[in-house]
Amino acid sequence: MRVVVVGGGIGGLALGAGLRRQGFDVAVFDRDTDVTATGGYHITLDGRAQAALRGLIAPELFERLLASASALRLRERDAFWDRRGRLLGHGLDLSTESSVDIDRITLRSLLAEAVGKDLHLGRAVTGIDRAGDGTPRALFADGAPVPGDLLVGADGAHSLVARQLADRPTNAPAGIIGFSGRTTLDALDPGERQRLGPRSGLAIGPRGAALYVGFLDPVGNAVLDAPHLRMSITTGPTYIWGAMFPESAATEPLRHLRGVELRDALSARFRELRWHPRTLEVLDRADPHSVAAFRFNAASTKASDLAPWPAGPVTALGDAVHATPPTAGMGAGAAIRDAASLVEHLREAGTGETALAVAISRFEAEMRVRGSEVLTLAMRTVRWILATDTPLGAAATVAGTPLFAALRRLSRR
Repeated sequence: MRVVVVGGGIGGLALGAGLRRQGFDVAVFDRDTDVTATGGYHITLDGRAQAALRGLIAPELFERLLASASALRLRERDAFWDRRGRLLGHGLDLSTESSVDIDRITLRSLLAEAVGKDLHLGRAVTGIDRAGDGTPRALFADGAPVPGDLLVGADGAHSLVARQLADRPTNAPAGIIGFSGRTTLDALDPGERQRLGPRSGLAIGPRGAALYVGFLDPVGNAVLDAPHLRMSITTGPTYIWGAMFPESAATEPLRHLRGVELRDALSARFRELRWHPRTLEVLDRADPHSVAAFRFNAASTKASDLAPWPAGPVTALGDAVHATPPTAGMGAGAAIRDAASLVEHLREAGTGETALAVAISRFEAEMRVRGSEVLTLAMRTVRWILATDTPLGAAATVAGTPLFAALRRLSRR
């Protein structure tokens, strides 16, 4: 069985790695020419995503992944602040948490290594069609079509493959614009280092503005004590932050800025909303080359709306099907679990246990449930941000503690 994968993001590479490990004839095509040229800065992998990865890549690669990851259990409890930096409450105890954080670039590099020669970079797929015998083919502007017994769209929220299958876009803007960046711990003043601490946190304010500050330390908080295996691009305690605003005429111009100009404009926007300067130090001291803007896209939370096509020799996974805002930290993990599920069902088809069409149907049924689950969690936060002056319910939900009344009272002061 030959499988053609369109897209070399986390889901596409995980699928390619798993198929290659199982002995399938697989080809992964991506328009990027460098796997390190990717947006986003860190990914959270819960226990289910890690279990899926263990089945997709060789044990030595998984060991390197954990040696390059930051353990949530070694962090302090998450914190919640108002826009003036006043502490509102804490999140759950993380001491028994199995989740890990890892740089997106590190994870993508490891997966690309697992795919090996079956990864074809600098190859942008321009369309898909069927040969005379019904075999699906990937089309390219710069070469002959590539046929396969199965074609999988792993080409993200703006998926060409899923759009053609569904005959419409599979997601839409969620109404929130996000910005991200990296700030090292040593770039901050001592007082702010102490306030933020070795933990992640969320600061909230009026008019739906929020600033998430994620703590990443794959050296001091490494999952495995194996420095000789470490390959993380983060080499010391670092805050990976994300700013969020409801999309509006005021935020639209920010999407087109870059570098120092974008960083300064972001800071100015928060100050217009009367945020205290100390809560913005992590933003003001960020590496300007790391600052980027992105729009939150989301698919329907209803399982019945996901993958709305009959099962056949073309399918899709990850954000191509269930585009998920980063507000639950589960999108990449869900794509990895999609990949593991598809590999298992294709293994059954490859041994003759199941017909290919039936294997794809079962995979898509599982993916619809999984996609609906992660989207429901992510959109809970998005809806609070959009529906209220402050994302109070989001913070209370994340914390898992009765913070709502305190947040409502303090955030407006």
